[in-house]
Amino acid sequence: MLPRFEIVARHRPVALVAAPDTFPLRAPFGAVEAGLTGAAAELRLAGPDGTRLAVRLEDGRASLRVGEQAVRSRRYGRVATPPLRLGLTLTGSHLAVLTLEGDAWVVRGRIDLREAGGPDTRDPEWLAGLTWEASGGVDDVRAGAFGQLGLRDIRLVSHADGSPYRTAEGDVLLTATSAGPGFFDTAHTSVWSLSPAGELAWRSDLFFERPDRPGVYGDHATHLVRDGERWLVATSTWSDFPARKADRVPGALGITLAESAADLTRGQHVLPTRRLDLPADGPSVGMWDPHLVRVGGTDGTGGWLVGYVSARRFFDFHPVLAAGPTLDHLALRGAATDRRATEGTTLLRVGEDWKVLASDGRDNRRTVRGRFPVFDTALREVGTLAAPYPTNIPWPTVVPPDPGVPGDAWRLVTFDGHRYGGRLAGYGTHGDVVVMREVPRQSRSA
Repeated sequence: MLPRFEIVARHRPVALVAAPDTFPLRAPFGAVEAGLTGAAAELRLAGPDGTRLAVRLEDGRASLRVGEQAVRSRRYGRVATPPLRLGLTLTGSHLAVLTLEGDAWVVRGRIDLREAGGPDTRDPEWLAGLTWEASGGVDDVRAGAFGQLGLRDIRLVSHADGSPYRTAEGDVLLTATSAGPGFFDTAHTSVWSLSPAGELAWRSDLFFERPDRPGVYGDHATHLVRDGERWLVATSTWSDFPARKADRVPGALGITLAESAADLTRGQHVLPTRRLDLPADGPSVGMWDPHLVRVGGTDGTGGWLVGYVSARRFFDFHPVLAAGPTLDHLALRGAATDRRATEGTTLLRVGEDWKVLASDGRDNRRTVRGRFPVFDTALREVGTLAAPYPTNIPWPTVVPPDPGVPGDAWRLVTFDGHRYGGRLAGYGTHGDVVVMREVPRQSRSA
């Protein structure tokens, strides 16, 4: 079966600007940051329609401006000590002001532009004409595509047969949700490399067009699959999922599929999608966390297994597995209906058999709480991963040893619920990347 794992490293690659000099933006995820040399400074985004979006720091108070409307947080806008840098972020429809205090960015104000009479930030024409400006006591200005305050939903980039996609240098690639300065609608999908030595590095960002509405979205919780000469990208439509419970509409949260011949492992990409129709085991208000594997023949004639999550209501959710000859003809294979807070459904080949891994969150009943269960393809539990269980609901992303590297070890890459950016940023900023490695055999027997 699988080895026992121990934590060997943690990463927190925070960056307001992931890719500098990438204006105009291809998606509504951008940032401007600058060093501070005076008492007052301002950073601005200027739209082709005359829109002005700005953040300002003056006399120790941070504020936002949408056109002529000024917005300031009474609770979080005051900066106690002089910050080192000022930051503006546009993430989806959210504008935020941040200050770098010591070695950490703190969110000092945030506004949803949809509620403030702002522009349609997802409009490609508006994005194509967007420029940035900086004034006041600033230097060392950087502007470009937004990076992340944290990473979650770590998923191994794989070939269609489930094996890891490795670079010429032996790195494995991972998709992740790059957390923004707020809830799920401030995040987007990114691609990272993890070297054999454990170094984590950003490589690309993926954005999506929806089949049922215009605009560019930062959908996330994504699986990137190399299938012959093309990429398949299965993702969850979290980008406009509302923070307020009263605004959540059953059926709006689902899974889309994109195909591309471009190199999605580098740069910035906007991908058209179609809805991936998946069977439910009963009433379902939403589905997410897709994982795709082609099984059967090695010549591309085999069928597909698709793992995902289905929710009876927000948030009461469990793992589901579907199977079929194509991704357009899938039938229910199994569902772990005894769970109510289990996600991260992941398919893994162990020997000659396929197993389904998942993550039992702490809102489950006591006997299936805070652990990584292992299921067969009928979604019957057959064991658990022997691994530390971080906070939140970390996904069990297992990396098999590289057969081309003698003595290579099993790894498990996941995340935790550690937030960043201060109290205003809130829950959506989690987490740290947690890297585990198999415990050596002599240690296991000690």
